[in-house]
Order: sequence, then C-alpha cells, then structure tokens
Amino acid sequence: MVTDTEGYIQIIEYLTEHLSLFENSIAPEHASETVMSAIEVELCGQIINVCSQNKNLTFNQRNAIIREVDAIVYDLEEILSGVINNPVNDEQLAFIREFASLIKNLFDSVIHND
Repeated sequence: MVTDTEGYIQIIEYLTEHLSLFENSIAPEHASETVMSAIEVELCGQIINVCSQNKNLTFNQRNAIIREVDAIVYDLEEILSGVINNPVNDEQLAFIREFASLIKNLFDSVIHND
C-alpha cells in the first residue's frame, strides 16, 4: 500500500537525513517517554485520523493499513535501533510528530488515488 511507494522511500530518506537529531542527544531530566513510545503514540494518532476521515474504508483495507503501520514501525526500529529506548527530547518529539504527519499524508494520498 504505502511501504512500496516512492513517497515512502523519500520519507525514510528524510528520516536518515535527520538522524543527527537522535544521536548524542541530551534528554530532559525528567523524561519518561522513550523515542519508541513517542513514535507509537504519534503514528497511532495519525492512523486513527486516517481511518476516521475515511469512513468508507472496508475491514480489509483497515487491516491492510494496520499491517503497513507494523512494517513502518519495524523499519523505524531498524533505523533508530541504537536510540529507540532513549528518552525523547522536545526537538526529537517535534520531528517524530512531523514524520507521523508525513506518513498520514502518504496514506491519505494512496487512499484517495485508489
């Protein structure tokens, strides 16, 4: 659906161009959220938006979206493996929110072009 598109490749390249945000970063003193938990929260929120904005999606299409998100999370775990359990800072969180929005836009684009 989306993981095999040129748009997804570009989003992943965008992430790799910004890996320095995650390397040698300084976490807030009382950070309780990890990079991975921030990714999960933001992606889940965006995918809920995709599904709620597209009420005509079938059960099978919704399942396909969930499988795609699982693949995306797997890719992110691979790319960010060294920092995935580190506390997230504000700059990283802002990037993760932007990244999740790009993923949502990609799903919106694919859904509306079908």
